[in-house]
Amino acid sequence: MPAHVAESDSTPDPTGTTGTTDPLAHERAHLAASRAALRGMREDVQALDIRDVTANWVNAAVLQSQIDDRIKALADLSHTPLFFGRLDYLHAVGGELAEGADGERFYIGRRHVHDAAGDPMVIDWRAPVSQPYYQASRTDPQDVGLRRRFGYTGGELTAYEDEHLTDPAEAEHTSRLLQAEIERPRVGPMRDIVATIQPEQDEIVRSGLGGTVCVQGGPGTGKTAVGLHRVAYLLYAHRERLARTGTLVIGPNRSFLHYIEQVLPALGELEVKQATVDDLVRTGVEVRGEDEAATAVVKGDARMAEVLRRAVRSHVTAPVEPVVVVRGSRRWRVPAYEIQEMVDELLAR
Repeated sequence: MPAHVAESDSTPDPTGTTGTTDPLAHERAHLAASRAALRGMREDVQALDIRDVTANWVNAAVLQSQIDDRIKALADLSHTPLFFGRLDYLHAVGGELAEGADGERFYIGRRHVHDAAGDPMVIDWRAPVSQPYYQASRTDPQDVGLRRRFGYTGGELTAYEDEHLTDPAEAEHTSRLLQAEIERPRVGPMRDIVATIQPEQDEIVRSGLGGTVCVQGGPGTGKTAVGLHRVAYLLYAHRERLARTGTLVIGPNRSFLHYIEQVLPALGELEVKQATVDDLVRTGVEVRGEDEAATAVVKGDARMAEVLRRAVRSHVTAPVEPVVVVRGSRRWRVPAYEIQEMVDELLAR
């Protein structure tokens, strides 16, 4: 179906709240209500009084810092659409899939927004209920009857486009709004791609935390963007765990970091640190020279890792004397043969 600017919406409203026959006006009204709800969330945080809930100034400072970060995360960026898509489920999520059961509607955006009663107005794109927005298809609709994409001009909602995933009469087509967003000229700092993530990219973004993920592809295929969205997803799915260890994005140089620095904040993630390799090794390391290009190529070759490994291990010698370990008032004597066993175990790895 082509993009629409105004027409009668033939899709039943699962929530029963549509108060107009003009779908674009209805969506604009929901956008305005969502922005008002976001302002309310921000004002609630700003109104918090922590004077009577902190035991000392240290706790007060930490709590105030967290509140300040939350206020920043709830900022309404006028040039950034609050939501970019909508899913109409055929049945309530988590409910019975019985014929005639009520459906459920979700607006998908960059952050979660709820009204004063706590009911969701916009669902975070990283939430499980949002995944079919990226993964559902005609062959696997995942109980989604309709997927709607929104088009914006200067922050104003101007168009929408529908996919009826369970309607056999509707021919499969390429989304014009999606294609236009993908082909939009890249000017200035990197933008997030949260509205245009493709199924294969979504699989990478939502991969588990357990292993290492290598994103490969040719120039301009979105490797960096996918990697940054994966960072945002992991911070959502494993926030408590990663909050303890911290998250670091390493770039090749300052220009690169400046280019990507707005992506994660636009997705609501403000606590991620960014650094270059030089930043990491600068402390305690004195740079005494600079190699010529040909030498730098040799030293940067992957085979150099084996040369360095052999060089380091060549300095490992067999212990001849025991080692005394002091901890507090206690002393332990570790015999040479036990040290040798530990060294052999490490060298065998």
